[in-house]
Amino acid sequence: MMKKVFYIGLVLLIAMAWRDWRGREITHEPGVLVAGQPRQSAVSDPGVVLMDGYRLTQRAAFDLRARVLSVENYRWGSEADLSPVDLALGWGVMSDQAVLDRISITQGSRWYFTRYDRPAPVTDREIIINSSNMHIIPANTWVLDKLNKVRKGNILQIKGFLVDVDSDSGFRWRTSLRRDDTGNGSCEIFYVETLYIDEA
Repeated sequence: MMKKVFYIGLVLLIAMAWRDWRGREITHEPGVLVAGQPRQSAVSDPGVVLMDGYRLTQRAAFDLRARVLSVENYRWGSEADLSPVDLALGWGVMSDQAVLDRISITQGSRWYFTRYDRPAPVTDREIIINSSNMHIIPANTWVLDKLNKVRKGNILQIKGFLVDVDSDSGFRWRTSLRRDDTGNGSCEIFYVETLYIDEA
């Protein structure tokens, strides 16, 4: 019996070590990795996507290339079945390893937090306009599979729509349409149709 418990424990330890190794952060040489800003364009005839009892109303077409600053998975909460992961994403100065090495980035309860020691590596405004916490809604199982492989430090190319979410139960979730806002309601709700991870 003790031998069986030992082997089960060993297998669990190996599995946990493998998961941690696969999920390790990717670091880069100093310098801006993503120079461009997210691209957003108005939708002239907003479409509605029905998904798992939710209505997703398109507010803007949206695509970006960005560095992953943090990944947070959600299994509980009214929207977790729709949006199982938040990605904190950065571009411009917030894709520069030299800047990110001096900023602590965390996520929790659908929020994104930054902390740093003085002097600040960049201004708070530069942090705000060059990064965002995005609630990701995968459009299909292919996107979900890609999301499950995303690691902190990856460079992603993502395309889809910013959406508002409603349900017959009265649930409402509204997307931000700006990159310079903060606080409650400042996150993008991103219905992702394609997601590619740079291999470089």
